Order: sequence, then structure tokens, then C-alpha cells
Amino acid sequence: MQGGSLIVVDGESLTIEDVVQVSRNYEKVKLSREAAKGMEMSRKAVLEIIRSDGLAYGINTGFGDLASVVIPEKELLDLQRNLVRSHCAGVGDNLDEEHVRASILLRANSLAKGHSGVRVLVVKTLLEMLNKRVHPIVPEIGSVGASGDLAPLAHIAAVAVGEGQCSFAREVMEGGAGMKRAGIKPLRLEPKEGVALINGTSVMTGIASLVVHDSLNLVRAAQIAASMSFEALKSSPRPFDRRLGRVRPHRGQVRCARNMLRLLKGSEIIPSHKDCPKVQDAYTIRCIPQVIGSVMDAVDTARRTIETEVNSATDNPLIFPETGESISCGNFHGQPVAMAMDHLSLSMCVLGSFSERRTARLVDSHLSGLPPFLTEKSGTHSGLMMAQCTAAALASENKTLAHPASADSIPTSAGQEDYVSMGLWAARKAALAVGNTRNIVAIELLCAAQGLEFLKPLRPGVGSHAAYNVVRRNVSRLNDDRPLTADVERLAALIEKGVINREVEKQVGELAT
Repeated sequence: MQGGSLIVVDGESLTIEDVVQVSRNYEKVKLSREAAKGMEMSRKAVLEIIRSDGLAYGINTGFGDLASVVIPEKELLDLQRNLVRSHCAGVGDNLDEEHVRASILLRANSLAKGHSGVRVLVVKTLLEMLNKRVHPIVPEIGSVGASGDLAPLAHIAAVAVGEGQCSFAREVMEGGAGMKRAGIKPLRLEPKEGVALINGTSVMTGIASLVVHDSLNLVRAAQIAASMSFEALKSSPRPFDRRLGRVRPHRGQVRCARNMLRLLKGSEIIPSHKDCPKVQDAYTIRCIPQVIGSVMDAVDTARRTIETEVNSATDNPLIFPETGESISCGNFHGQPVAMAMDHLSLSMCVLGSFSERRTARLVDSHLSGLPPFLTEKSGTHSGLMMAQCTAAALASENKTLAHPASADSIPTSAGQEDYVSMGLWAARKAALAVGNTRNIVAIELLCAAQGLEFLKPLRPGVGSHAAYNVVRRNVSRLNDDRPLTADVERLAALIEKGVINREVEKQVGELAT
């Protein structure tokens, strides 16, 4: 939660927007006093379990299939250190810095909830790594999302104890060197702390938080692009009639139809073709509220799931200081996150394919009534022909990414972890799908703006016109063939940064999501 110029970590009130601010904008963080008190009570409960000679998983036993192995008291510190070292087994490309920062923040927030039994110092060290920008190098592959994100979190924990690798001041170095240069004292792990650091869903949830944020942003931009295509294709607004939503009152459908009417308000193009013989438009125009509205509903469901997970205790065992109990549990299992991200990947696949089909209509003169490939010099010039091909390639990739990661399970840890979630892969591929779809929508913006050129001097609706102006300030009208990559990338960046949404909403008010 926001606390003046700082974001306060208390295990209870962190928002997706907070995650974005810390991971992308380097907002400073601190631990709340109330959370620190709760952590101290939880830590006392762990120490009492050790003193009483009781057995508690991960505190004085081995891990996974080794849970029945009792660890002598003199080896408890070695147990935690060895756990972190042995679980640093990730491979592949490294996670983006923003994903690592989000993961550190959410691990700290989960521990701050006061049910993990770690010292306050552990959370303060993680937060200090964020504030001083010590970023562990974390390979992206190695988690099956069962006992949470064991391997990637171990790579983070390794740096916290002065091992592993990190980046600091734009240099890659040994974890101990990075911590020393940043002025942070590495942790010496005590009982329960190693397992608490690596056991949980913080990596998949950190990535998922950014994915949800970007999806909410993208859905608004997709409706803006659709409104521009709607005008360029001289379509009818009758399918946006409010009465249709009353007889099929899906939340997303109703909100999308309302958004479209606001974007199209004041259009000079719509009344110009009221007497045309066309009876109805194609589904990618006529069904905008139904299809984009369904995507809105799916993203909203994912948002609620991830907001819950952000403020959850997800390691094992969990400590309940009021009774002094240590309860072995399955809160680390990534199934809720995995299924939310799989649904979101599917929704991005739908959103992108829907957008690509409108782009295909725009460049097809037989369907659009506009010049072939949106150029007046077709034949000698190819116009925006290949822009649509790129959109098709992206849409096709998304269809593969829509295959659910959570439908798969490979047992691990000698069968102890016999059903896994694949939640980290679900989140990673959802991020890929969002990136692909952002480019698809950028291509629709490019083509729709070009289509509107041929309808001048008629002006589109207030929202469509505002979007057209943003596009033209950044990408010029296509008169002669030119490389299109830079145009698409520039528009995709405007979508990602929310520029198009903000400029349009200055004219029509905030669009519903």
C-alpha cells in the first residue's frame, strides 16, 4: 500500500499497481511496524517448537520426500543453507529485471504476513535489495509451480545470503560482491528461513501482476483501435444499442458497448452512410461488445485472483503464533495462478485474433471499399499488405500460447510432489501473449488510421479522432512504401505506456474495464 513517498509492505494491502510501481518505476519500500510485530510473534513460535523437541516439517526435518528425516539441532543452520544452494538449479534465459523485482517484493510481502516464522531482518534485507537495486540473476526455467517457485526463488535467496549472481550498477557480479557494494549485510539463515524464502508462488504471481496490469491497459487500447476500424469500414452502431445489453447483461458486454458509443460520439462518418444498402456488418464489427466484453470479463477474473494471491501466505509449513502450531499445508501450490494465467492467455489470443481480422478487412478492398492495401498506388506499391501478414503471424503464435500450461503435470521429488501446476510457465507465456497482442493492436491502429485518410474531410467520433491524432503525431500517413517495423514498434510502445488511452480518455472520460 502507498505510504507517503514509500510503499509500505504489511502482508495485507499490497496492490497490483504497487507491484508495477516497485518493479518498473523503482518506488522505495519499507516494512510496516504492525507487520514487524506479527513476524516477531511468529518467530517466537518457531523457536518454541525447536526448544520443545517437537517435529515440524522444514524446521527440523528434511524436505520433500526427505520429510521423515530428523535433523539434529547442531545441523539446523546447515539445513537451511544447503536447501538454498541445492535448489539453485534453474536454466535458460534470465528473467527480466522487472520480473525479479516483482518476485522479491511479493516474497517479502508474503513473509511480512506473519505466518512464516522468519526474523524481521529477512524481510528488511529483501526490501533493502529492492531499494538499493541489487537484482539477482534468475534463470527463467526450473519451477513446476508445486512447492511454489523453488528454483527461481532459491536464486533470489542465494544473493540475499551473499552467494549466487546479481546485477548491481549495471554490472553482473557475484552475489556477495553486489551486496557488499550496495552496503547490505548478507543474511545468515536460521531455522525455517531458507524454506520460507524459496517456498511460495512469488515469482509466478509477480509476473502475473504485471501481466494483469498490461492486459487491463491493452483491452482499453483494443477498443479504441476497434472504434477507428469501425469508422474506416463505415459500420453501423446499432449493435451497440443499450437495449441489447439489458436482455443479455454480461458485465463486459454492457461496458464495452457503452465504451464504443462514447468513442464514436459526434462522428460525421456514421451519418454519411446511413442510406447504404448493407444490412449488417461482419462479426468482427457487429460482435465487438460480445467478444471484447468476454475478454474484459476474463481479465477481471484474473485480476481478482492475482490480487488475492499477492497478499497471501504461500510457504510451508505455516506458523500460527496464537496457538503455537506449525501446520504443513499446500498454500504453495500454484494452481489458482496457473489457471488464471491460462485463461488470460486465451483471452489475449481471442483479442489479438479479433483485431487481426479487422486489419484483414481494412487492407482488402473487396471488403472495405478502400484502396487495395490502403495505398493509392497499389501495384507499384504494396502499402500495408505485410503489416497484416505480421499480425497474422502474431495471432497464430498466440494460438499456441493459448494451450493451458495447467493441463500438464509431471510428478517430482520422488512422487511427493505428484501433481504440479506449471504456474510459472503459465505466467511467462501469458506475458508473451500480451506482448504479441499489443503488436497486433498496434498494427490495427496503423491500418485504421490510414483507412480514415480516405474518408476525409469527414471526421470520426471524438474518441476515434483523438486516437487518430495520437497516431499521426508519431507515425506519418503512408504515401509511398517504407519499412513498417519502426511504425508498429512506436505504436506498440504508446499502447504499453498508456499514452493512447490517456489522450483518448481526456476527450471521452475513463473507459470502463
